[in-house]
Amino acid sequence: MDPQQPEPVSYLCGDCGAENTLKPGDVIQCRECGYRILYKKRTRRSMVSPTPLLISCVAVSEV
Repeated sequence: MDPQQPEPVSYLCGDCGAENTLKPGDVIQCRECGYRILYKKRTRRSMVSPTPLLISCVAVSEV
C-alpha cells in the first residue's frame, strides 16, 4: 500500500518576499535569507458556504 503524500504548501517570506515551498516536517525558515516568519499564500479555491447568505432589507418611509 502506498501512503498518500501531502502536497507541499507555498509560503512567502516576511522579510525578503521569496516564495518557499514546504512539506510537513520541514524547518520553517526562508531558504533565501534565513528569516523565520513565513506567510501562507492565499488559496485559489472558491469557498462555498453550505447555507445561503441571508440579507435583510428594511424599508424606510419618508414622513
